[in-house]
Amino acid sequence: MTVTTETQRRLRTEIPGPASRALQERRAAVVAAGVSSVLPVYVTSAEGGLLTDADGNVLIDFGSGIAVTNVGHAAPAVVDRVREQAGLFTHTCFMVTPYEGYVEVCEALDKLTPGTHEKRSVLFNSGAEAVENAVKIARAATGRQAVVVFDHAYHGRTNLTMALTAKSIPYKHGFGPFAPEVYRVPGSYPYRDGLSGPEAARIAIDRIEKQIGGDQVAAVVLEPVQGEGGFIEPAPGFLPTLSRWCTENGVVFVADEVQTGFCRTGEWFASTHEEVVPDLIATAKGIAGGLPLAAVTGRAELLDAVGPGGLGGTYGGNPIACAAALGSIETMRQENLAASAKRIENAVLPRLRALAEETGVIGDVRGRGAMLAAEFVKPGTTEPDADLTKRIAQACHQAGVVVLTCGTYGNVVRLLPPLSLSTELLDEGLSVLEHAVRTEAVK
Repeated sequence: MTVTTETQRRLRTEIPGPASRALQERRAAVVAAGVSSVLPVYVTSAEGGLLTDADGNVLIDFGSGIAVTNVGHAAPAVVDRVREQAGLFTHTCFMVTPYEGYVEVCEALDKLTPGTHEKRSVLFNSGAEAVENAVKIARAATGRQAVVVFDHAYHGRTNLTMALTAKSIPYKHGFGPFAPEVYRVPGSYPYRDGLSGPEAARIAIDRIEKQIGGDQVAAVVLEPVQGEGGFIEPAPGFLPTLSRWCTENGVVFVADEVQTGFCRTGEWFASTHEEVVPDLIATAKGIAGGLPLAAVTGRAELLDAVGPGGLGGTYGGNPIACAAALGSIETMRQENLAASAKRIENAVLPRLRALAEETGVIGDVRGRGAMLAAEFVKPGTTEPDADLTKRIAQACHQAGVVVLTCGTYGNVVRLLPPLSLSTELLDEGLSVLEHAVRTEAVK
């Protein structure tokens, strides 16, 4: 199999084509029905911001594997480091016989994450693992049990992270009982609550103090920009107000930057936009250019409060994944992908706002960097229009542009292009989206 050298979108068949449909039939016979796919085209190669499927169709990728391939598909530094490491050894388990790559990744996280305090890191496989271990660390360090999370949150699919996640279907329905001592409070959703950041934070804090007690809370866990909940960007002042309250009450402030991290929002980490320094930061997705790797990084005294053997896992910090992470971080630095994310923001937001004004079906346009969204509503109202959202996404897919939807109400189209995506492909993909919105809005 060869890597694609395509440079533009090209459709040879309908989407999905006959080869992909044949693979879909094979899948139905052996893959669990609970695993769904947004777009059942079967990818055979990918490069930069393009996907080539089994039928030879070339699609523009506005999803990045859900914010994973920030550096683009098959980024050379990632591929080269992975090949080199795979030729040396693929696994020893860091808990048995360690290796330098794990240490190098932790050194990089020490420098890149917010704050100048002494830090420690521990590596895992997935974002859910990182969040769950951040809670473990906070509980061990504080001796408290309660964990506070927010409306519209998404934190993962393990038992504990399902409890932290807000949305029932498809993530929680039928999977209980869930882990105890998890409390949910209102967040900041400017489009729907109309509150300033400090006002929304005070409502959340008041609920915590009255229903739980600040001295009982081990951790407040939140996404600086909520992902699956709808790419909800909190009003300015929300995060700093909560962070100050946590400091004043001995509560561990945990930033779930699994989707927002590694230049995605125009900074290395989204917490930096308001100069918030989390006590613990959970990362994954964009860290390793497509390989499974995650981390918890934070204050040394918190991570070191857990005794030897209390943290880890057989595959956590796998040597090949660590090599990929080092290649990914190298690429982000050399290509200044944080600036590239801002370039994407500056190109996309004006067009989405103009489209909202023109069509009347977009209630809100929001986001930072290359984490952008349009929330679709019925004209003249704030009533979510999930059906229109679904049709728009399907129209984009049929035209060869991979877009994703999200939101508690299923009415948000989210854009997560690779940060390295060319201006030409970005423009072409946006034109496809605009046409889909204009066409579907009048049906």
